[in-house]
Amino acid sequence: MPSPLSPFIITSEHELRTHVQNWRAKDETIGFVPTMGALHTGHLSLIHKAKQHASKIVTSIYINPTQFTEGEDLSTYPRSETKDAELLHNAGCDLIYIPDGSLYGPDHATSLHVGGAALGLETDYRPHFFGGVALIVTKLLNRVQPDIAVFGEKDYQQLLTIRRITSDLDIPVEIYGAPIIREDDGLAMSSRNRYFDEDARAIAGQLNLIMRTCAKTISETGEIKPATETAINALLTAGFTSVDYVSVADAQTLEILPHTLGENLARLLIAATCENVRLIDNCEIKT
Repeated sequence: MPSPLSPFIITSEHELRTHVQNWRAKDETIGFVPTMGALHTGHLSLIHKAKQHASKIVTSIYINPTQFTEGEDLSTYPRSETKDAELLHNAGCDLIYIPDGSLYGPDHATSLHVGGAALGLETDYRPHFFGGVALIVTKLLNRVQPDIAVFGEKDYQQLLTIRRITSDLDIPVEIYGAPIIREDDGLAMSSRNRYFDEDARAIAGQLNLIMRTCAKTISETGEIKPATETAINALLTAGFTSVDYVSVADAQTLEILPHTLGENLARLLIAATCENVRLIDNCEIKT
């Protein structure tokens, strides 16, 4: 049982819908922040963002199996529900939804195919990922039925994909993006950062510096390929074991810009592995 200081912790879909219906009867607006737990300041910033647009906030904690594949860290993904509940209470969350068991019943047979912004970049290396994300986000939005939902810009491709899904499927929710929250050295906060030992953490801290240098060079020269090739070499020299991509894309469509900047806003996106931990990051390219 949660302590009296904790927000409500519920585990059943019926309880969830009952709470939301009671709030709506009182003309409350509902904000939603889905998470996989192991919360940090970045997650809490999503709660603060949601509170700017809604009077009641629901947060879910669910490690979604459909976005993992064999060899990824589903079984070892960090879990800290007691600490998470305390952090969410202090951040002003009103209800925590921790489903009891799987959200996929034994006869579950539905999947979602996603295109648009979901194509390329992450999909080239994790082809299963956005299908899994689309499915769980759709299921959770259908259960919570919020007015608004907040997702972090660290997962920029995911943010644009979720906007596409909710638009295409006529899900009546407004999707907000929240800025990336970073450690003192610029590393984007992530639940997986706790995997690092001291040496690997020092290497990981170079990612933001290399990314910012690359973005600045592209902004000043307008030339993409020389700057991204230099960034890949810099990451490998710094100690990253592999680099999946350093790419520039249109900030709204994620269409890859191979050579020069266009007239539209652009985004630099990076995925690289440091000591078996895969990191992603991105930033705006100023024009």
